[in-house]
Amino acid sequence: MALKPAFAAAIAFLVTWPASAAEWGQAPPALIQAQRPADATPASATPSATPTDNSVPLLGNVQMIADPVVEALAAPVAPRYSDLWQRIRAGFALEEVDSPLVARHEAWYLNRPEYVQRMIERSRLYLYFVVEELEKRGMPTEIALLPMIESAYNPQAYSRMRAAGMWQFISSTGRKYGLQQNFWYDGRRDVLAATRAALDYLQVLHDNFGSWELALAAYNCGENGVERAVARNRARHKPTNYFSLKLPRETRNYLPKLQAVKNIISNPQMLDFELEAIPNEPYFTVIEAPAHMDVVKAAQLADMPVEEFRSLNPAYCRPVIIQATARQILLPVDKVDEFNSNLEQNSEPLVTWQTYTLKKDETLEKVAAKFNIEADRLREVNGLSGRKRVQPGQMLLVPLESEDAETNLDETYRLRDFQASPEEYAASVRYRVRSGDTLSSIARRHHTSVARIKTINSLKSNQLHAGQRLVIYQDSRPARHATSRRRHIHRVSN
Repeated sequence: MALKPAFAAAIAFLVTWPASAAEWGQAPPALIQAQRPADATPASATPSATPTDNSVPLLGNVQMIADPVVEALAAPVAPRYSDLWQRIRAGFALEEVDSPLVARHEAWYLNRPEYVQRMIERSRLYLYFVVEELEKRGMPTEIALLPMIESAYNPQAYSRMRAAGMWQFISSTGRKYGLQQNFWYDGRRDVLAATRAALDYLQVLHDNFGSWELALAAYNCGENGVERAVARNRARHKPTNYFSLKLPRETRNYLPKLQAVKNIISNPQMLDFELEAIPNEPYFTVIEAPAHMDVVKAAQLADMPVEEFRSLNPAYCRPVIIQATARQILLPVDKVDEFNSNLEQNSEPLVTWQTYTLKKDETLEKVAAKFNIEADRLREVNGLSGRKRVQPGQMLLVPLESEDAETNLDETYRLRDFQASPEEYAASVRYRVRSGDTLSSIARRHHTSVARIKTINSLKSNQLHAGQRLVIYQDSRPARHATSRRRHIHRVSN
């Protein structure tokens, strides 16, 4: 079949393109560089010999389009950056914030160089993934800096207002965007899941309000607050952009704070220390959890300090990772082979924990002594804080009694006793049903849902009787995503 003239010209151009190894390192200027999916073969890898679709693999990740889309051949090649900071700066797209508040927040950061240095050092682990996700969605790369003002890029951050993770989701918003939260796992701290949920949420807000500035304002103070501010201005025939709205004080500071961080990243000479380059390549990769496994054991198999392992896998609330519903482990790219090799040669138990049912008149102190564990450690492992009393029949996570004992996690990890998140355990109440109560009225009173009460109490119907006792896990009740949680930002552990 005869080649179309433009396509034949492209072939001829390729034939004359310099053939030295150094020159082949760049794509011919007349060709478009194909966008690789996140899990595609790296450009440095050997391309597959079998072409797929209508394209012909050429020079790693550069593809030659063999179809009528010949005009795409003339599109410019996307620039490649060796430094991730350069890539981030190139994607800045938000309107510049012109406010004296920007200078105030710049001064705050610049006067705390140790804080900023720790924050940037933490971000190195996650920034590549966040930028990849933003570029896939066509979102401004300023959003990659948002966790700096949310949590100082600490995925284990937990505020006094019960917002968790580097994107600082409260429980209800997290669930709305698919972040599972239970005894074992908190998706708000999951680096992958929480990032995707945050970007999903921001895209929804952008679609609703028509601008990234208003989307960010709503992320901070909630959709309702921004909607009311917009409606007020419309009624008064005033502009409805972010800079014209009357918003809560913290929200008025939100974009100036982001602008301050953006200015510092754009002009790193402002800092008292060198802003070191970050390689524009993945820091971590994902593997499937091979079985129930202690967090400490997983770190040992990867030859990593436990804290470094936790920094990549902060969503696991307990000292044991439960293999369930496609649970994943993040490992540094250069640790995967070592992990797999050590796992293959391992002859020791992967799990050293089991469940234990609390007996009548048994205290945590007695259980701790029985299993040779400190009472405070037992409370920590089971998410029990303060003076909260435990009840007979409650299930606890305890160490195995001997090294050769088998764990019972397979039989117990799905029980409802383990379905509440740590903060919900602390907020549980015992309620005695009164005459005239309905599940709906009880749910409203305790800021929860009928479905949740039924699940926790194994109720088959909506029928209740006076004197019946219910266990209720209360939700925190912020009407917005984040209005009441901002005061913690600069007090987050770092």
